Amino acid sequence: MSQPHNQSLLTSPLSNEPPPRDLALEILWQHHQLILDAIGEGVYGLDIEGNVTFVNPAAAKMIGWSTAELIGQPMHAVLHHSHPNGSHYPKENCPIYAAFRDGKVYRVTDEVFWRRDGTCFPVEYISTPIHDEQGQIVGAVVTFCDITQRQWAESVLKQTNEVLESKVRERTAELEQVNQQLQELSALKSRFVAMVCHEFRNPLNNIALSISSLNRYHSRLTVRQQSEYLAGIAENVERMTEMIDDILVIGKLDAKRMELKSAEVDLVAFCQDLVAEVQSMAPHHVVLLICRHRQLITPIDVQLLRSILTNILHNAIRYSPEDGEIQFKVSRRKHIITFQISDQGMGVSPEEQSLIFDPFYRGKNVSNVPGTGLGLSIVKQFVELLQGTITLDSRIGVGTTFTVRLPCSR
Repeated sequence: MSQPHNQSLLTSPLSNEPPPRDLALEILWQHHQLILDAIGEGVYGLDIEGNVTFVNPAAAKMIGWSTAELIGQPMHAVLHHSHPNGSHYPKENCPIYAAFRDGKVYRVTDEVFWRRDGTCFPVEYISTPIHDEQGQIVGAVVTFCDITQRQWAESVLKQTNEVLESKVRERTAELEQVNQQLQELSALKSRFVAMVCHEFRNPLNNIALSISSLNRYHSRLTVRQQSEYLAGIAENVERMTEMIDDILVIGKLDAKRMELKSAEVDLVAFCQDLVAEVQSMAPHHVVLLICRHRQLITPIDVQLLRSILTNILHNAIRYSPEDGEIQFKVSRRKHIITFQISDQGMGVSPEEQSLIFDPFYRGKNVSNVPGTGLGLSIVKQFVELLQGTITLDSRIGVGTTFTVRLPCSR
């Protein structure tokens, strides 16, 4: 059975006979068409009158038309007829058509294209003049891409920077007041700056890399991949916000501006809810609540207690191996409520146990785990505000137990 003439040419690269010129041109045209169809960016061609001579599927899809419908259409009237505010955009002022007039390449990053349904989207486009064999301009080719996701990511980064600048200004104002009361200000300030630079570098680098990837590869990324990058940006912003909040809490504690707000609470129900919340965020660990009481009602500052227990539980999870068990024991003896949280993690060396509650201090064996060294310092000061005590019992490679004892009036 003989092959179609077209197929034999495509599959016989060693033939000495060149294909007929018209068939070779057809093969070349088909090759170029395949390339255009595969490109993620929009591409279309215009004749000297501004009518569409060719358009690839990506371009047609972005503006809501079929490729067949667009051939022969005046493209300015189809997708570039209005400014972002809806006002008329004269064809004579359009950079795409300036390529016909000036014979220059124009690149624009601050305009919009309009879809068939009347909505618009921000674009970056390049208009390049096409010349015939005599050097006369006969049209132009336009490439464009939708930069909606890029602009959103840039907006998120800008807002993040503004939030950080605002919080840094707030912290600076508080430090100016605290400076007058601290004798070891210079050493504390140096440690604070070092911690901020170190702990903020990673999330800021992650945000910058995500923005860069969205900028460079947005046309090749799937919607799911773009969502993953954006989720990573949000996660890193949340991490930095939590660190800044810890820093602000330390400032309030140093300035003695924390006020207690006590209310009666059932500690058994409170701890059950807390364990359920923590467990949902740590599916690879087991958090076990052990309490023989049905109710333990006492007046207490619930927010401070939540901060104390949540911080210790999160530390237990952070420094424990996956599938490790964290035991959370709650008991009462006379007028003392005792909370004990035990993990099977790295442990704290004996020489470091006296330093573990100091601001910014981190154990030598946890340097590879993200953290500011502020959490346990805040916990200790919160416990003391509630007129309680906190101790730890720890062995390297075995685990750590934190014991918090608080007075209760009932």
